[in-house]
Amino acid sequence: MELILDIFNYSLAIILICISAVWIFLIKSLIDSVRFTPYLDKFEKKEHVNPKVSIILPARNEEKFIRKCLDSLINQDYINYEIIVIDDSSEDQTGKIILEYAKTNSKIIVVRAQIKPDGWMGKNWACMEGYKKATGELLLFTDADTVHSQKVISLAVSHLLTFNLDALSAIPKLLAIDFWTRITLPMISIFLHSRFSAIRVNDPSKKTAYFFGSFFIIKQKTYQAVGTHEGVKYEIIEDGALGKKVKESGYKMKMVRADDLIEAVWARDKSTLWHALKRLMVPLYLQSKKIAIGSFFAVFFLLFVPFVLLAYSSLFIFQTTSFSIIFGVSIIASMLIYVGAIIEVKKLLHLRLSDALFAPIGGLVVVLGFLSGLLKANSTVMWRGRKYHIKDHAQNSINI
Repeated sequence: MELILDIFNYSLAIILICISAVWIFLIKSLIDSVRFTPYLDKFEKKEHVNPKVSIILPARNEEKFIRKCLDSLINQDYINYEIIVIDDSSEDQTGKIILEYAKTNSKIIVVRAQIKPDGWMGKNWACMEGYKKATGELLLFTDADTVHSQKVISLAVSHLLTFNLDALSAIPKLLAIDFWTRITLPMISIFLHSRFSAIRVNDPSKKTAYFFGSFFIIKQKTYQAVGTHEGVKYEIIEDGALGKKVKESGYKMKMVRADDLIEAVWARDKSTLWHALKRLMVPLYLQSKKIAIGSFFAVFFLLFVPFVLLAYSSLFIFQTTSFSIIFGVSIIASMLIYVGAIIEVKKLLHLRLSDALFAPIGGLVVVLGFLSGLLKANSTVMWRGRKYHIKDHAQNSINI
């Protein structure tokens, strides 16, 4: 019996060593992301014209956020732009607020989105409705819960034209309003800033590509060439799918950091956080069940298992050598998780250091959210008060 237990424990120790090795790779990727991701405002500008920018701003039930967003867009130092605000069948005061702003600012164009056709995701349809009114050479897509610094459009246009880009997306400072989002976001962002880092997006030899929905600017002719939002109308993560199409079509795109210039809300409360986690897993499952299940278990082992095995081994640490080995390796793996969380909260997310202390709980929330997404991938998906039946529509927003 003791031999069987030792074999079991040594197997767990090997798993922990593998987990630690992966974490060393992830931490290196995080450090590289901090060091090498370019910034929106740090480049040598070239002289250029000021093409018209059409800001396309979809809004559904955004009464708590849209005033700050519109105030920030109205006060831009760029001259040649328009703001197309789409009221996407809001059930609160969003439509009324938009009309109030339009009365006092001629740059604002109000669009009331037609009833969403079957087969379209809501935001995708709203963006398409806004695009129909756009007259700019450049299209800037943003979200109603995003706040922009006064010079961000000028910088984005200058960066795009200086580097002769077809599209540019900026990583905002992600605001975490509630406790559950603050402790969960670092665990999600570890993968965002490693496997899906801007460095990989900016590397033409890598397939990784996506946009941040809170801020991406694209040439109108490029947007048309990749099929507009109609080409991604089924996609839950439409910004990921659209960015992927741009890169796959051979257009020049770039992702930059702008966390000192743009702020965006990632999740507003524990309910939207839960739906956001499920929303990340559903398209992956519809793309490939095997990859989705494998990804879930990878996340489970990386974010949560070391803490479980640390507790398990601490109960029997003095009984056998195998328990002592598990205890030692699990401490190393757990500490590496904390190192990754600390890098995230201090260098990339600008959260409080205390938020990193809840890494085990944050990891568990991520694991449970992903599991819920897997279990419900073939049923309806809730997002912004709408139910979507998407199991018959392939998703193409994520490459693993």
